Amino acid sequence: MAAGYGTLFPGRRTTLFFFGAAFFAPQDDQRPFDAVMTNYYKIAYAYTFDDGSVLRFDLRLDKGTLALDPDDRADQPEWTLLRYHQCANCPLDEGAHPRCPIAANFSRVVEKFSDLISHDRVSVVVVTDERTYSKDTTVQMGLSPLLGIIMTTSGCPVMEQLKPMVRFHLPFASLEETIFRMVSMYLVAQYLRQQAGKTAEWNLDGLTRIYAQISQVNRDFVDRLLGGAKTDVNVNALVNLDAFAKMVPLAADSMLEKITPYFSALLR
Repeated sequence: MAAGYGTLFPGRRTTLFFFGAAFFAPQDDQRPFDAVMTNYYKIAYAYTFDDGSVLRFDLRLDKGTLALDPDDRADQPEWTLLRYHQCANCPLDEGAHPRCPIAANFSRVVEKFSDLISHDRVSVVVVTDERTYSKDTTVQMGLSPLLGIIMTTSGCPVMEQLKPMVRFHLPFASLEETIFRMVSMYLVAQYLRQQAGKTAEWNLDGLTRIYAQISQVNRDFVDRLLGGAKTDVNVNALVNLDAFAKMVPLAADSMLEKITPYFSALLR
C-alpha cells in the first residue's frame, strides 16, 4: 500500500506545492493529499536534499482525460508566453493560448530548482494511488520524470500523444522498460483505432514519427527554458528526456528482438 501523501516526511519542514497553490506544510501535518478529490489521479514527487530540506510537488490528473490541474497563477514569467521561443511544430494559436501550457505548468518547478546544481544528490520519493517509488540520484535525473508528466498532460497537442503512459507512470524507468511501455501503448492505440473503424498501422513507423515530433518540441523547449533558468538543472532534466526520446525508435527493434524468446508460448 502506498504511503499516505501527508505523512511522507514527519518532523521535517516541507515546502508543498499544489498546482495552483503553494504553502509550507507544518511539521505535524498529517492530512492525506487531496483526500476528497475522487475525480483525480494523484502523483506526489518529494525531493529530500542533503541539508534535510524537502520540496514536494502534488499533481492532480483528471480521471477522465489525464489533463493536469493547471497552475493558473497570475504572476507567470515572460518565458512562459507562447511566442517566446515557440516550438517550430507548435500548432497552438497565440490568440487562444497566450502562454505555452507546458511552460505555465512547469514555471513554478523551474523557480524552485533554479539555484540547484545538476549533479547535486537528492533522495526522491514518488507516491501514486497504487504504490510508492524511491531513488537516490542526481537532481537532474530526479527532476526528469516530473517534467515528463507535466509535458505530456498540460495540453500540448504534440506531447499529449504520450499521455496514456502517465496513467501507468513508472519513474526512473530504464530504456528497455520505456521501449516496452511505449511500444505497448502505441499498439494499444492501433487496436483502439481499428475498433473504432479507423486505419491502424501495425508496424512502428508511426511511433518513429511521433518521437520525431517530440524531439522537435524537446529541442525548442530547451531554448525556452534557458530564459528562465539560473543554472543548468532544468535544462539537463529535459536533455535527459530527449536522450530517451532519440533512443527509443533507434533501439526498439533490437530490444524487441532480444525479448522475443519471452513470448514463445504466444508465438507457437
